[in-house]
Amino acid sequence: MHLLCACLLWLSLSNGLSADCPGRCSCESMQFVQCYRLMEVPSGIPSTTKSLYISHSRIQHLQLSNFTGLLALEDFILLASGTESVENDTFKTLSTLKTLEFWKNKLRRVPGALPANLEVLKLNDNSICALHASDFEGLKKLKVLELKNNLISSLSPSMLPLLISLRSLMVDGNNIESIAGPLSLPHLKYLSMENNKLHLIPGNVFTSLQSLQFLSFSGNFLTKIPTNLPKSLLSLKMERNQLKVVRFRDVRHLENLSRLYLSENFLSSIDGVQLLTNLTTLEVSQNRLQMLPPRLPARLHKLDCSSNFIQKVTASEFQDLRDLKHLFLDNNVVSVFEAGALQRCSQLSNLALEQNLLLSIPLRLPKTLARLDLKGNAIQNMAERELRDLKLLQVLNLRNNKISALDLKALEALPRLRHLYLDGNPWNCTCSLLRAREVLKARGTDVKGGQCAAPAERQGESWMSSKKIVRQCEHHLHQNERSKENKKKSKLEDSSNIRLSMDDDDDDYEID
Repeated sequence: MHLLCACLLWLSLSNGLSADCPGRCSCESMQFVQCYRLMEVPSGIPSTTKSLYISHSRIQHLQLSNFTGLLALEDFILLASGTESVENDTFKTLSTLKTLEFWKNKLRRVPGALPANLEVLKLNDNSICALHASDFEGLKKLKVLELKNNLISSLSPSMLPLLISLRSLMVDGNNIESIAGPLSLPHLKYLSMENNKLHLIPGNVFTSLQSLQFLSFSGNFLTKIPTNLPKSLLSLKMERNQLKVVRFRDVRHLENLSRLYLSENFLSSIDGVQLLTNLTTLEVSQNRLQMLPPRLPARLHKLDCSSNFIQKVTASEFQDLRDLKHLFLDNNVVSVFEAGALQRCSQLSNLALEQNLLLSIPLRLPKTLARLDLKGNAIQNMAERELRDLKLLQVLNLRNNKISALDLKALEALPRLRHLYLDGNPWNCTCSLLRAREVLKARGTDVKGGQCAAPAERQGESWMSSKKIVRQCEHHLHQNERSKENKKKSKLEDSSNIRLSMDDDDDDYEID
């Protein structure tokens, strides 16, 4: 009997459990406890527990007695457990508690009388309707406050008093229609109010936010960029609003701003962005631009103008962008791409031009390109002169164009090519195409080749994998060799026969 008990104890310890661990829980080193599918906070949790994680349970109410004796607790996380209320002072005696998280529950208000040493409070995905000054009283060490996806309708200084250590405030996905200032959060670095119902941001909101570096108002109803933004700002996100015009003179004081996100608005032009001299990322996709922004900042690393109505690309728009690495012009109506337009972009590695109206691959692209995306244009040829300088190209996407043949010299000009996407083109499955296939296979290039459109009897076959095409070409090659031998023996070749050599025939031969 004693031997059986000893075996059971050994098995429980080997599975990360201790003899004192409550049911439906696992206890690691008597300090980290995880519990699932409970009806209440279990008794018997080791007093040495530092981290307690409970998820997917049915715990409607929390009270002080649930945590009696857990004086070493530093982190408590309650996930998706249907909790609706927390008794006042439930956590007040837990002087070591630093992190408190209630995710995906049914709380209607912030738990009261929280411990003074709390540093992280996350109450995302609940039903909290309002914030009160008393909710955060005494939390002078709080650094992170998250209240995403609740029902909060307003935000004002009186709701967030004396949070002098707060670094990050996230209230995304609420019903916030108004915000009042000034918010007295002197050390706040990150403020996110995405997906609310804001129409206007008062200028005094930012008066006391002189440490703010990251600000997001994406997904609201704003018609202009807020004024009086702090000079400390590094990143500003204004996507999915109702901006029609951006007055860059109102933000020219943001000398440290490096990332600006303006996608999914109603902008028909971007003029004056050069005033933001330290900008490295500019995203203006899904607007109404008919031309590229003029006079872009020289330090730009990433420019996203996808999903607009841009018709042409010229050298004058890119002459100063020597640091540009990523350019996205996909889903526009570009039909004119000036030869050498991007040659001054001497660090460009990623160029996206898919879903435009190009008839050919642009000439004299930067030699630094590693990825070129031309999917969904009307390109008819893949010529050596268009690709010969792209020695560093690793990914080439030519899906859904009008290419029917491959130029072997063009492939030989791409020594580092690793991925080639060619499906969706009307391939003419000749033996010449098969030779291109063999070159690609020998290199180890990953090729999505697509299906034959011609000749008629090969329609629908994959030219990269069809064994029938291989057999037909091998048979034809043997016929060519026998024919050459016969001609050598008879010595009847004349100059016209020489010009019509079987090698040339082989290039144009179609599978029958």
